[in-house]
Amino acid sequence: QVQLVESGGGLVQAGGSLRLSCAASGRSISSYAMGWFRQAPGKEREFVATINWSGISTIYADSVKGRFTISRDNAKNTVYLQMNSLKPEDTAVYYCAGRVLGVAYAISLYDYWGQGTQVTVSS
Repeated sequence: QVQLVESGGGLVQAGGSLRLSCAASGRSISSYAMGWFRQAPGKEREFVATINWSGISTIYADSVKGRFTISRDNAKNTVYLQMNSLKPEDTAVYYCAGRVLGVAYAISLYDYWGQGTQVTVSS
């Protein structure tokens, strides 16, 4: 089993930056595709970004492209989400997820989930 723990959320002003971390334990995630998702109040959980096992391939939602960067450090068993130029509409609980197979957008295709970390962007 893989346990995922997110950290790095908080309150930031519009235009600011945050870096989220997702630390994995239980087993190595070096062969896993990893993703970040978010859920705003009253809305469904949505895809944000995903990265393949090596870090070479990344995919982003249009809403964050050019502002967010997903990366990973397999030696540390950790995945990151660097968020720049934050907007109030980025306010949500951000979740880290992992899957044994390749990158994917769909929530249902991910095998492991963290508990989430709150990101609040004030205007």
